[in-house]
Amino acid sequence: MNYLSKNKESGFTLVELLIAMTIGLIILAALSSTFLIQRKTYDVQEQIVEMVQTARAAMDMITREIRMAGYDPTGAGFDGIIYNADQLQIETDINGDGNILNDDGSYDSNEHIVYKYYDKDSIYPYQTKRKTGNGNFQPFAENIQSFIFDYLDSSGSATTTTADIRQIRITITARTSKADADYSANNGYRTHTLTSFITPRNLGL
Repeated sequence: MNYLSKNKESGFTLVELLIAMTIGLIILAALSSTFLIQRKTYDVQEQIVEMVQTARAAMDMITREIRMAGYDPTGAGFDGIIYNADQLQIETDINGDGNILNDDGSYDSNEHIVYKYYDKDSIYPYQTKRKTGNGNFQPFAENIQSFIFDYLDSSGSATTTTADIRQIRITITARTSKADADYSANNGYRTHTLTSFITPRNLGL
């Protein structure tokens, strides 16, 4: 008796393989697109958080130092806030020795504080710097689109007279460190603005 045996082999046809590969590529493309979108969203949110924190930290420190302006426990007599349209100058007798100057005419450390803003056309674009005593300006806050300070008298009106300064209005606008091609305003840079009215405790009302 002859036995007829058949070896049946099953597998994928070329068409089936092409269909499976196509479906796999579509799924991979969708996953990659979703990942890229989520990554971009995360990066944007991270920049926004950093921007807001920069503005708040800068405002908090400036506020503390302005509030101490004019601190003069011995009655030595000095201005506290000096009018200057280009930079914010604060004087305070922190160590209580009766002066803010040394015998050689130099400032005591941390008793003369200056803030200066560098705009987009300067050597340090979009940056606010700070110096104390006789030191050099050091970076204070970066990615600052504008830093505005207005001197106000006791009635809340603008003044250019040092002796009449009783309050300062500070406006800080920070921006993201990178431009976003999907954000049309402000050349792609998101911004966050803080405004604060600060009254030095030690200046006459």
